[in-house]
Amino acid sequence: MELLDTYGRIARDLRLSVTDRCSLRCHYCMPAEGVPLIPRPELLTADEMVRLAGIAVGDLGVSRIRVTGGEPLVRRDLAAIVERLADLTPRPELALTTNGVGLAGRAHELARAGLDRVTVSLDTLDPTTFATLARRDRLSDVLAAIRAAVALWPGRVKINAVALPETLAEAPALLDFARSVGAELRFIEGMPFAAGSVERVVTAADILAELGRHVTLTPDEAGRDKAPAERWRVDGGPDRVGVIASVTRPFCRDCERTRLTSDGMVRSCLFDHVETDLRTPMRAGATDAVLAAAWQAAMWAKPAGHRIGAPDFRPPERPMSAIGG
Repeated sequence: MELLDTYGRIARDLRLSVTDRCSLRCHYCMPAEGVPLIPRPELLTADEMVRLAGIAVGDLGVSRIRVTGGEPLVRRDLAAIVERLADLTPRPELALTTNGVGLAGRAHELARAGLDRVTVSLDTLDPTTFATLARRDRLSDVLAAIRAAVALWPGRVKINAVALPETLAEAPALLDFARSVGAELRFIEGMPFAAGSVERVVTAADILAELGRHVTLTPDEAGRDKAPAERWRVDGGPDRVGVIASVTRPFCRDCERTRLTSDGMVRSCLFDHVETDLRTPMRAGATDAVLAAAWQAAMWAKPAGHRIGAPDFRPPERPMSAIGG
């Protein structure tokens, strides 16, 4: 069985949100006071997460799992969850997306548990700007996290930077930093959730123009290969920089993602308004086969694209922290 949709796409990449809690309050993601949290009884237990991930891997053809949040590191049992995911058959590739706060002290246990790749969010190298954007003074922790990750996962660490009007001029400095530590930098166009808008998007063209004033960029001959980021070689290589242009250069037709929220809802698209509840039938005693069929049905109905910019577009009701990055 596979997670096939009506447009012929097959989802092989699971975004598994393990929490909606976060240690930062980035202004493009949530207000300073945070957002309403999912009631704890509605959150999946570790056993439930692993069971559903096992169905995805063993029965539905998923080969990659990216653990997301909220901020995954707020879970004290994160390493135990990763270890159990690594024990699934067939063994999936395991990645983590994190804001980095707390990663430096937990990187070794996550590596021992079986984590294969790490992506750390970093929008600025300026401490004052960081504190303004994240509403927390934790830049030194994030920089330490990146260095710890590169030491343990050489060649498998990425830095994600949301491109913002107030940080666009920092793009070359961020690229220099990523190259100096041995990580690959990817810029992300800001997406229109409740805290942002399409009108404020710094586009891929803006990012490339800013970088192009400082380095020579040539398209990566390997191409995108269904990955979200378009990549360029920097000054002839081997270093690369990527741009995830979800708004102006969407990759929806090649999307291979399925999403499972921390409260057990399948989402076929980040911007969809439809969710399929797996938690309720699972807790009522549904078999793996029944849950797999429900998951298949959810993905079969996946829309053609996110429709950002369409006259009738509206952001999802849930914040990004509740959906999963």
